[in-house]
Amino acid sequence: MDAGLTALLGAAVGSLATLGSAMVAGRAAARSQFGQWRRQHRRDAYANYLCALYDRDVALDAVRDALRVDRPDLRDVDEKMEHFVAQARGVHRAAELVILEGPTSVVEALYGVVHASDGLAEVVRRMVRDARAEDTSAKAADTALAAEQEHLLYQAVKHLRVAASDVLGDSGTR
Repeated sequence: MDAGLTALLGAAVGSLATLGSAMVAGRAAARSQFGQWRRQHRRDAYANYLCALYDRDVALDAVRDALRVDRPDLRDVDEKMEHFVAQARGVHRAAELVILEGPTSVVEALYGVVHASDGLAEVVRRMVRDARAEDTSAKAADTALAAEQEHLLYQAVKHLRVAASDVLGDSGTR
């Protein structure tokens, strides 16, 4: 083989190797960028849900505070309940995005939060009904039950944070 042909073949092989290398590197970069994009969308969905949940919990605490007095102002309680319901709708909207973004481990943890949250909200709704009926017979028991449900909700939210951190690779955020 003459030197010119050898050089030409060498250049062709080198070009193909460089092209192949560039394609592999490009695909790896695209996968990395997609992974970062996906992580950011998940982080945003999880953060929005937790913020909406916090706002809803503040609204629920306001209802509970209004019910603590012996004779609650029912107009005030009703206004606070309306605000709570509006905040709860925001939580449901934010939950839908978490469900879409997944993965299953986070969605299962989210359902734990939903279950605990529903338990607490049900107790508070019953307390509001009793306040309207001026029935104080279950107030002490329901107040204790609400505290218990609030603790369960706290534990469920903590579990959700851990699941989200695991998915996002943020082990230092626990």
